Amino acid sequence: MSQLIVRAGEFTFQARFEEQLAPKTVAAFRKAMPFESQAIHVRWSGEGVWMPLGDLDFGVSYENHTSYPAPGQIILYPGGISETEILLAYGGVHFASKMGQLAGNHFITLTSGLENLTTFGKTVLWQGAQKIRFEEV
Repeated sequence: MSQLIVRAGEFTFQARFEEQLAPKTVAAFRKAMPFESQAIHVRWSGEGVWMPLGDLDFGVSYENHTSYPAPGQIILYPGGISETEILLAYGGVHFASKMGQLAGNHFITLTSGLENLTTFGKTVLWQGAQKIRFEEV
């Protein structure tokens, strides 16, 4: 099983790909690694941060999709009704956009550092965008 490091702001989290549940999403994301972006706080979804990716096309459709990711779960919305995005839940999330409820593919789960997840989310909320990097180890 592949291990990931997610560097988010001043925090480092270990994570795993959900290869059995979202194999196409994992394969597509792996091609883009190391993946770097900026995490900003969600507007409509609750306690989460997101990486807006515009019209970036990972070439995947729905698999293992949810509108309610749990804290530490990372989902990829492949685009369509709204822009492509990645969302990391740090608390209660009901995934949505200005167009309404959305569902994203749960493809990464954080496995360590969860005690810092809420602090990271609140840092993004109160201090603004934070760099985020996904790398496989």
